[in-house]
Amino acid sequence: MKQLDSAGDRQRASGVRRFWSNVAAVAYKESTVVRHDKALLATVFAQPVMMLLLFGLALSNKPANVPWLVLDESQTALSRRLVEEVSATGYFLPPQSVANYEEGRAMLKTGNALAFLVIPSSFRRDVERGQPQVQLMLDGADPLSAARVGGYVGQVAAAFQARPNPVVENRDAPPTASSGPIDIRQRFWFNTTLRDRNFFLAALAGMLLTNLCLSATSLGLVGERENGTYEQMLSLPTSPLELLIGKLVPYVGLSYIVLTFATLASGIAFGIWPRGNWITLYLVTLPFILASLSIGIFVSTLARTSAQAVFITVFFILPSFVLSGSMFPYQLMPHGVREIGGLLPLRWYQIILRCIVARGGGWSEVALPALALVTIFTVIISAARWRMKPRLG
Repeated sequence: MKQLDSAGDRQRASGVRRFWSNVAAVAYKESTVVRHDKALLATVFAQPVMMLLLFGLALSNKPANVPWLVLDESQTALSRRLVEEVSATGYFLPPQSVANYEEGRAMLKTGNALAFLVIPSSFRRDVERGQPQVQLMLDGADPLSAARVGGYVGQVAAAFQARPNPVVENRDAPPTASSGPIDIRQRFWFNTTLRDRNFFLAALAGMLLTNLCLSATSLGLVGERENGTYEQMLSLPTSPLELLIGKLVPYVGLSYIVLTFATLASGIAFGIWPRGNWITLYLVTLPFILASLSIGIFVSTLARTSAQAVFITVFFILPSFVLSGSMFPYQLMPHGVREIGGLLPLRWYQIILRCIVARGGGWSEVALPALALVTIFTVIISAARWRMKPRLG
């Protein structure tokens, strides 16, 4: 019995050794493949670097480079000094003057400014009486930035000190001075309660479509190549451009289904319905879908394997979410980073979404970002066609 038990133990030990030997052989083979896949290794090691730079340098909840408007109806030294003190905080861009209230509100609606300061014509007299008031209108579509910008302007107003009044009846009497604080009448447009969900849900459709379009189409040509049907596809009497557009069409319909679902779900569950025209929303969504799908097709022409396509796609999806302004306001990003985000379709589409959904904008307000999306689509689809041309020859 002892001999039988010993033989069984040896067999089990041999089986365990064989098992781990086979595992080690397969692991060595796969390691060799990965080690020679330079494109895969480059993307794997580049991702941590990209995320480190994005979250370490590009992103911040602290307002900076804030675009703002000023309607100075007072046109006095005191009103100009108030504007200068707000600018001196370092959080704001140089103020842009507007001619009237309607012009300032229109610029807030298009998202070209986050704050609109209105100084009344009676400002100097109110300062002398010790009851100065100004009005500050803020774009509440971005609740975090609106609250912080309003707080910074409020701090300046609370610390504002008027200079001694040079006009006194008795020159021998000590000069009188009127001091702050200035009463800031804040008003939040487009999101009066400053709910964070309004900010995120307004751009939800853009993030869903970006993920869908890039993930689906990036594996298109790679899958054909790996399945052995790529040559058969090339033998068809079609041009490269016809092949590319034909591959995009099915996903356009699927993308509109996702858009409709995201819009209806936000409205039914949270009461966030588009304030603008639905037809405009659907029309300007088409160039975004095409631009995003073309990026996926372009990635598919670059990658040789499905793994490479997935990793390269991440380089577009993650920066799109972070740099576009869907998660963090792009207006507050430093120069250089902000311009890089402008190369991504989601940057322009989230501007369109916030304009239509949150601000009730129309075609005239979204025409420029829509044109930018058409340009991006034209450039990328041309690059993808150029990449396919040598393979077809």
